[in-house]
Amino acid sequence: MEISSAAKKKNARERIDSPLRRILRKVASDPTGVVSLAFILFLILCVAFPGLIAPFDLAAPDYDHTLEGPGLAHLFGTDEYGRDIFSRVIHGAKYTLQIGLISVFAGAFVGTVLGVTAGYYGGLYETVVMRACDVLLAFPGMLLAIGIIALIGTGTWNVVIAVAVYTVPIFTRIIRGNTIELKNLVYVEAARAIGLKDRWIILRHILPGTFSVAIVYITMRIGSAILTGAALSFVGFGAQPPTPEWGTMLSSGRNYVVTAPHVALFPGIAIFLTCLAFNLLGDCLRDALDSKIAE
Repeated sequence: MEISSAAKKKNARERIDSPLRRILRKVASDPTGVVSLAFILFLILCVAFPGLIAPFDLAAPDYDHTLEGPGLAHLFGTDEYGRDIFSRVIHGAKYTLQIGLISVFAGAFVGTVLGVTAGYYGGLYETVVMRACDVLLAFPGMLLAIGIIALIGTGTWNVVIAVAVYTVPIFTRIIRGNTIELKNLVYVEAARAIGLKDRWIILRHILPGTFSVAIVYITMRIGSAILTGAALSFVGFGAQPPTPEWGTMLSSGRNYVVTAPHVALFPGIAIFLTCLAFNLLGDCLRDALDSKIAE
């Protein structure tokens, strides 16, 4: 009786110790993960409440204080129109995260659907899907994005679409490979043997098994998407002035690299730190979800 009671308690603890709890513990125990997550949460705070953090109007010019260096009045200095760079960087987080998060999540959703169905059903459908992915991946990501924007026009949302299109084949390949491994597991074969429908098997067994892989790659792809979006804005294909998107601000500041380097410096630092934070968080999540490393 005592052994049975102890076993029940152990099983209860294992049920409570969900994958989410293990992930949170791993992030909390890793200083890199804590700092990265804190920075990302700060960015989300900037998106939700920019007016509480930014001290100045992001669009109001002040021609009496143009190209001033960093100081107490203006932490990051002012640009060529006298606008406060710190306020513009804070407001610009919205556009940068919009590109990074929406494009990657949209691409991951479509890629996961295609990858799971291609990996599970196989046959001609799998061949067509994977050859289409090969065609898209044959182009460099930036070149493909520029080609898409040339067809649909410039703007922040068009950058989101362009980055999402390139993200789809990446996730399709990854999730397809994971699905092929999962569908050959004993419990999946047993589910098929007893006559369960494919839709139920996919929703109950295959999709949950791909979540850990998808979460890691989503986190790591967000940094790449932000960098691609900033690069497209830098060359004039993304957000247009006076939108305070970081790539656009960096492009405007390149004309003052010698006389006022701070105009380009701080948007560049914001891009670098954001990409770094998502990549480091992705590494931390990968370690938490990798059973071999966890052991």
